[in-house]
Amino acid sequence: MIREKILVIGASGQIGVELTMALRKIYGNNNVVASDLREENDLLKGTGPYVSLDVMNKEMLHVQVIRQNITQIYLLAAILSATGEKNPSLAWNLNMQSLLNVLDIAKEEKLHKVYWPSSIAVFGPTSPKIRCPQQTIIEPSTVYGISKYAGEFWCNYYHNRWGLDVRSIRYPGLISYKSEPGGGTTDYAVAIYHEALEEKKYECFLQEDTYLPMMYMPDAIKATIQMMEAPESKISIRTSYNISGMSFSPKEIAAEIQKHIPEFEISYQPDYRQQIANSWPQSIDDTVARNDWGWQEDYDLQRMTADMFDNLEK
Repeated sequence: MIREKILVIGASGQIGVELTMALRKIYGNNNVVASDLREENDLLKGTGPYVSLDVMNKEMLHVQVIRQNITQIYLLAAILSATGEKNPSLAWNLNMQSLLNVLDIAKEEKLHKVYWPSSIAVFGPTSPKIRCPQQTIIEPSTVYGISKYAGEFWCNYYHNRWGLDVRSIRYPGLISYKSEPGGGTTDYAVAIYHEALEEKKYECFLQEDTYLPMMYMPDAIKATIQMMEAPESKISIRTSYNISGMSFSPKEIAAEIQKHIPEFEISYQPDYRQQIANSWPQSIDDTVARNDWGWQEDYDLQRMTADMFDNLEK
């Protein structure tokens, strides 16, 4: 068996922390190198190697890949939807150039696999709102969505032209108790749990009936690893896989929270993020992922809420 050595770029972010820890359980602590521009996340400290790395510095990245004998890269560094709208050119440059740097190095060094996440942000106002299919009209309306859609085609291009095994998932909104929100439109669904426990109230930046596709972080990590571990013959999509866990509105998540904290109150003050949310589908059809590599979620809103409070209260 070939010894895999994995580099996780953006390891201190919302997905990166938990993905790094999950990969270390599978491949061994020393075989998963965490890296980020930020300082090492407290949860990662002492669990395995960490390097300070700027993915925009291609030479520095290339040196690390060779020095550490890297065989797989998970590229998680990105500027998300709401943050990206404040500085579109920065978001485009970081989201695009980081991917091109990784793809170039992976091709040159003949890496075994590359993982790069896409997002439901690729969908736009013209995409179907209910059970949005894998192949459909895609006209993103945010710079984040535009960069992710362009990235999907770069992944597809490097696979078709050079045989690079690049794999991708279009994440819905991700909810986690381990890490802080990262500047996304769906982040209200993380903040609301913290505020419910601490303040017993929450002011939501979306309207009460805004349905969005969501996923609990353990399911997102499970899906990512399951797809990356699947035999290459099972991977039919080389842009990015639709994937779904659940869909709910702020009103529904508030009602679920009130079962645990009856005095919890929610108010609504929609801001610029409402427009972003309105452009996205309310639910996702992920039949292709289910058929190709057996994707199946473990958490619905009820199970997730119970688990969030169990862990946040600790």
